[in-house]
Amino acid sequence: LTVLFLSPQPSLLKAIFNVDPDEVRSLIFKKEDVNVQDNEKRTPLHAAAYLGDAEIIELLILSGARVNAKDNKWLTPLHRAVASCSEDAVQALLKHSADVNARDKNWQTPLHVAAANKAVRCAEALVPQLSNVNVSDRAGRTALHHAAFSGHLEMVKLLLSRGANINAFDKKDRRAIHWAAYMGKNGCASLLRLCLFSVMPAHRRLTCRSGAVPADRGASVSQKERSGFCWAGAVCVRLWLFSLRERGLLCSPAFVSFGRFTTHALSCLEYLLRNDANPGIRDKQGYNAVHYASAYGHRLCLELVSPCPCLSHSFLHIYPLHLAAYHGHHPALEVLVQSLLDLDVRTVQGHTPLDLAAFKGHVECVDVLITQGASILLKDYSQKRTPIHAAGKCITVTPLMLAVLNGHTDCVYFLLSKGASVEAKDKWGRTALHRGAVTGHEACVEALLQHSASLPVRDSRGRTAMHLAAACGHIGVLGALLQAAQSLNTVPVIMDNCGYTPLHWACYNGHDTCVEALLEQEVFHKMEGNSFSPLHCAVISDNEGAAELLIDTLGPAIVNATDSKSRTPLHAAAYTDHVECLQLLLGHNAQVNAIDALGKTPLMMAAENGQTNAVEVLVSRAKADLTLQDANKNSALHLACSKGHETSALLILEKVSDRNLINATNAALQTPLHVAARNGLTVVVQELLGKGASVLAVDENALCPMYSRLNGKRPSA
Repeated sequence: LTVLFLSPQPSLLKAIFNVDPDEVRSLIFKKEDVNVQDNEKRTPLHAAAYLGDAEIIELLILSGARVNAKDNKWLTPLHRAVASCSEDAVQALLKHSADVNARDKNWQTPLHVAAANKAVRCAEALVPQLSNVNVSDRAGRTALHHAAFSGHLEMVKLLLSRGANINAFDKKDRRAIHWAAYMGKNGCASLLRLCLFSVMPAHRRLTCRSGAVPADRGASVSQKERSGFCWAGAVCVRLWLFSLRERGLLCSPAFVSFGRFTTHALSCLEYLLRNDANPGIRDKQGYNAVHYASAYGHRLCLELVSPCPCLSHSFLHIYPLHLAAYHGHHPALEVLVQSLLDLDVRTVQGHTPLDLAAFKGHVECVDVLITQGASILLKDYSQKRTPIHAAGKCITVTPLMLAVLNGHTDCVYFLLSKGASVEAKDKWGRTALHRGAVTGHEACVEALLQHSASLPVRDSRGRTAMHLAAACGHIGVLGALLQAAQSLNTVPVIMDNCGYTPLHWACYNGHDTCVEALLEQEVFHKMEGNSFSPLHCAVISDNEGAAELLIDTLGPAIVNATDSKSRTPLHAAAYTDHVECLQLLLGHNAQVNAIDALGKTPLMMAAENGQTNAVEVLVSRAKADLTLQDANKNSALHLACSKGHETSALLILEKVSDRNLINATNAALQTPLHVAARNGLTVVVQELLGKGASVLAVDENALCPMYSRLNGKRPSA
């Protein structure tokens, strides 16, 4: 919310953020709109809730502010108040019937938000209003999952005391206790474990949904989730994520201190092992915690479990040693080799760890294994190949390719003078010229062209060096390639295996200078190749500059070009909510009511995908026809309601006054009221009823809108 108010805003919003109730009261008296929305559909009540100001909330609601208004993320003022941990604001909203079951776009209720933000007092206010504290969000997680994930012990206690289901599974088949272990939250994991012990009957303590699990003390810390993933395994994966962040491969501003979190995760793993967690427990694929630690290369995790006999036994013929060697984790490999007598264990195909490390080119792993006595002469079962053969096969690039890749121009000239082949290809069919096009080393490319590097050579995906230069935006290299093609009187290879030209790629990635250079060539004026045209590519990626260049050069007729599914660039702009491109196309007479192969107009596409900005432009400025129906006789209003896009539906309803359109039916004889009621769109239902929607209309199942809301269940007599 704070970003919004950096620019000039209405006086009411300024007064709210100045926490000036008297000024707010004065402005309301002057008829200031209390339901005004910003460009993200946030109202003054959202702002007051965000600030946690109960007095201003009360003023706004009593003056007509909609207590359950949703912004473009479907967040209500109650969501905002809970996120700010303001109990007073929450109480003020609840006093005026704020919907405690309202869901945002992630299907999260205010209770989910409270659990994730440690808003215990807010949760205490919400829970008495709820009939069910076990509602799950889009990821299948309950409020208890969020509390455990965040390590909020007091919140976990509150939820458990109010009937939270400790055995609820999310869509990754994990309980709250799995997430507590995954995040290294010892206190939560310990509490949840004790509760599991107290609430689960004896026969269930020993089993999970995936099958039997040994347990010798109640709800075992070796208990698996439905996919078979145990808590110790969750900690090992968590440690892998930390190792990636430490090496700069993953970046998240949420992690302020990697060391602190790593220590917590290790301490959680130590806790699990002390409480008889068995690292040898296998998931459905047959992997145990040691396999995961080896595959993801976390040395510290392996050091904790190194005495475990599961290091040297495998029922899969895939040992932890194989995984560490194949993925190149030499620190993990160093731990494993200290605990093993036989380093030449084989997979089903006869591959040893040394064979796999050599094949993948992991020099450090090869060095560790050879130093510890791994054999270099053992052959696999099928191809009778030794690690020496594997090492040779992993080399797929020539010295010339490496020199070009790294921009070493002197080396390139030296190698060429010694007869290095400019046409040599790697296993993907790419030459040194392809590499120069990707890296943009112009001097290296010039050297290759001087030695007659072939322009039309395609890689395994049919792309030439010109495709790659255009896709990467290297205008210098692209210019050199175009000039070379002209001097040789050769027409550049236009299409790759998918029918895309260099112009497609330049437009898709928004490289305006490359687009301009290509359009100077007559050959690119022909709309050949994939029917998803360069203009489609520019628009769908929100590259307005490239789109404008195309229209100026090729003429406005291209704005209505259709792809193989009869979709125009306007469909693409509406689908992705790229308003600037949408306005550009409309300004060049794009057909606003064009239909694709499924009968959908750009407005229908925007409405179905909840692209509110595009919907607003199309209904308000472009005057799109709201009566049109697709192949299933759905109008734009039907489609918006069917996907739960409340804001889009309301924008359309603002322009509808015809009662016939309000009561229009689709192929299933459902009116918009049926669809809105079924999806719980309360505000839309109210608007429809206010505009004359029939409550007696029946669909193909003879159900009226009320029964549609009940999912077809009529009350018994």
